[in-house]
Amino acid sequence: MMTIHNFARGARGQRAMWLCEEMGLAYAVQNHSFPVGADYRARNPLGTVPFLEDADGVAMNESVAIMLYIAQRHGPTPLLPTGNPALMAQCLQLTLFGETEIGMNLNALLAAHFMAGEADKRNWSVIGLEQRVKRAIAYAETLVRGRSHLVGDDLTLADISVSCGLGIWQGGLGGELPEGLMAYQERLRARPAYQRARSRCADGTN
Repeated sequence: MMTIHNFARGARGQRAMWLCEEMGLAYAVQNHSFPVGADYRARNPLGTVPFLEDADGVAMNESVAIMLYIAQRHGPTPLLPTGNPALMAQCLQLTLFGETEIGMNLNALLAAHFMAGEADKRNWSVIGLEQRVKRAIAYAETLVRGRSHLVGDDLTLADISVSCGLGIWQGGLGGELPEGLMAYQERLRARPAYQRARSRCADGTN
């Protein structure tokens, strides 16, 4: 059975849990305190979360890579529409977009917001990253106008990835979303699989 290592309420680990819930897969959750201990670093020298352990010696970092691995090894699943090349290409693009254009840029913004001195909280790099995130959010909003999901008519990995980034923007930084993306987030958060993943992410229940 897969084990997902995470911090309590860690959004990126919740990506993997949400996917498992949507696919009906069994998995265990092991939440860690910060900073992580030596026993965890022995498994994962980077000391980061999420971290996935699976059968046959699989052990890996990076939430988007973890999602792609789960979908391919434990699929097939409509969450990764491999039967339609155009939809698959868009799904892969937007799954990565959720981290490279939204989530990754939020890491530096969170560090500046919570740890930087006053002189650096609004420096030029912070302003530039905020502009980049807002550009990505505006683009995502165009994709859901008149649609329920980012790719095709059904939930895909792209939705799980992008929704995670939007959630960090909202919850970690108090960022605002356009009306269309607010409605999109509400639809996704109402899914039973999301609710189950959120609960397990918070309390680390197996």
